[in-house]
This record gives sequence, C-alpha cells and structure tokens, in this order.
Amino acid sequence: MRPINFTIEKELPNSMARAGVLSTPHGDIQTPSFTIVATKATAKGVDQANWGKLGVQGIIANTYHLYLSPGEDLVARAGGIHKFMNFKGPIMTDSGGFQVFSLGAAFGVKLSKFLPEQAAREDAIAVYDAELASSHGRLAIVDEEGVSFTSHVDGTLHRFTAERSIEIQHKLGADIIYAFDECTAPNEPHQYQKEAMDRTHRWALRSLKAHRQNIKANQAQGLYGIVQGGRFEDLRLESARELASMDFDGYGIGGSFSKWDILGILEKVNAELPKEKPRHLLGIGEPEDIFIGVAAGIDTFDCVLPTRNGRTGGVYAKTGKYQITASAYREDWGPLDEGCECPTCTDYSRAYVHHLFRTKEMLGLVLASQHNIYFLTQLTKKIRESILDGTFEQYRDSFLEKYQAK
Repeated sequence: MRPINFTIEKELPNSMARAGVLSTPHGDIQTPSFTIVATKATAKGVDQANWGKLGVQGIIANTYHLYLSPGEDLVARAGGIHKFMNFKGPIMTDSGGFQVFSLGAAFGVKLSKFLPEQAAREDAIAVYDAELASSHGRLAIVDEEGVSFTSHVDGTLHRFTAERSIEIQHKLGADIIYAFDECTAPNEPHQYQKEAMDRTHRWALRSLKAHRQNIKANQAQGLYGIVQGGRFEDLRLESARELASMDFDGYGIGGSFSKWDILGILEKVNAELPKEKPRHLLGIGEPEDIFIGVAAGIDTFDCVLPTRNGRTGGVYAKTGKYQITASAYREDWGPLDEGCECPTCTDYSRAYVHHLFRTKEMLGLVLASQHNIYFLTQLTKKIRESILDGTFEQYRDSFLEKYQAK
C-alpha cells in the first residue's frame, strides 16, 4: 500500500471540481485545501502553535533553503522535519527546482512564475541576493545532469541533480516530496520551454527511480511529478501525458502561467492526468485563482502571498484586499474582516492593527499574516462544502461579486 492515498468524495457534473480526502502518514487533508508555505520550516510571522486555530491542514517547505540551513543531515538527526519543527500534520517539500528558475533563467530580473500580460514586475518572486549579483555573477547553470549554483547566503558552490534532490528530501522526511524539475521563466520562447520540459521529464524518471529504490522512503513518502511547459498549451499537454505514463503518487502543476490562459490550460492538463491521483497547483493561491483551479480539477494549492502581503499590511477581506496602513483605518474599531472568526479578528480592531504597522511593531505583521492564512484556509473549506452540497458555482459567483467589487 502506498503512503499517499486519495479518495474522491464527490465530483460536480459538467465540471472538473471535486472534493476528496488526501491521506498521508501524518494525517488527512480535506480537499480542496490551501497549503501554507513554510519555506524554512516556519511560516513567516506565524507561530506553529496557532496553526490549528487558523485551519492549517498541511504545509510545504523548501528543499533548497533547508539544504543550505540547517542542512538535511541535521534535520534527519532531529528525527525528521515533523519533529524538528514540532508539526504533526502533513508536510510537503518541493524539489529545489524552483531555484533553477529563480537563480538561473530569471537571474537579474524579478520575474514571476504567474504573470498577467507583462513579463516582469517589481513585487514578483526572486530569491537571489543583490550583493552576490555583483560578486558572483550568474548564480545557476543548468545542464543535462542537473544544476550548479552558488548559495544566495555566502556564495559557496553547490550542485543539485535529480538523485541528490530526492536524497535530500528523503532525509528531510516530508510526507510528500517532488521530482526534480526545471521551472522556467514565463517569457521563455517555445524552443527553450520544450528543451526544459524534456529535461524535466528525464529528471522525473531519474527521481522516480531514486525514490523507488529506497525501500524505507518509498513506504513513508509519496512522490509527485511536476507538469511543465510554460504558457504553451501543446507543451503542457505533452508534459501531462508523459508524466501520466509514469507511476507517480500525485502531480504538481508548475508555474509560468498567465491569468488569462490558466483556466483553459489547467482543464486540459488535468484531463490528461490520472483521475484517481491528487493534483497540486504550485505557488498559486490568490482567491480568484483558487476558484479557477478548483473548477479545473485542482485539489491543493500553495502560495507565499498570505504572509508576504500580511508583512506589508495587505489584508484579505470578503469585500476585497486592502492596505491596513491607509489612514482610513486609524479610528476603525471593526475587525479586519466582518464576520471573520480568526484570532486576529476576534481580539483586535483595524485601528489597533493600523497603529502597529504605523509604529513598525512586529505584532502587526503577525496579526495580519495569521488573518490572511485563516482567510484562505476557510475559503477552501467553504469551497469544499459547496462542492459537497452542489452549490459551487453559486458560491463562487456570490463570493467573487463581492470580492471584486472594488
């Protein structure tokens, strides 16, 4: 019996939306579900002790960052990532492949893997260090075997291959691990996307072989393959078909999408993947995106934006996102979001959180971040309930009408 099992509880007619249960060695995830990003075995600004109150079912940690510090061997000596960070629920680790994107093709320009029409913007994801950019030059070089890169921390040289990525993830001990992949920048041309996709498929086979040959890890950890191909429909479908032919426990859908074409691509991609296996949308999780993903058959999501927005005063509410730092909230005694039952909204006012941000108190970013996490975990919980009772489309339309009113 595989360590990862997925049970579909209900599928909606004339839709790919579904509700299910993803079973892992450390508990079940009721899907659809939002998975919080805990890059370095922590969600920035949010204490693990509060995760249960925030509706957190599972997390995803970052292989690259945990490899650099504290190192996979130390985590293994601590008894694995669950014991190391004192979290008893399901944990995913990515493959480190995103760093191929962010330190390689995207180096020197802040490119996002999920863009509207423009190719670059100032607030997008980038993990290189500006000082190292001048002292070490390009930080990653991709070849057929893997990627050589210099650490963004101290400039030391390192190398990831498919086998090395799996070895590191085995030692970290997450419930779900990912095959090593090359996540390209969304503005790369078709020819390069094709080359990167084919390389990802070869790395997928090597990752699968490395995992299956480790009997102990194979019994304790599920392995997901990652669909790539950028914004090109033909490549995405080819990637989905190729990975579907491999015996993965589930599938991740890599980034490099446009908001304008994600729905059509996701539906077609998921139609090619095994229906009985779970699907995770990597790095995408704004409220609008979650509805699109669920309708296209996605089961779980992750995104850094709840805490990233929270740290800068960005707040999710049923009437849309807003900045709590705006002067309009200086004497607003209401909660961050009317009707919200998160610890922030039940205990504190907008005026107080506004005050914390204006005076640069650390508690402000903590309160905003934990509210944002709760907002998205509860959104996916309500989406799940709407699928089970057959009202998904009505709930989606009602939510978006209010949320996008601004």
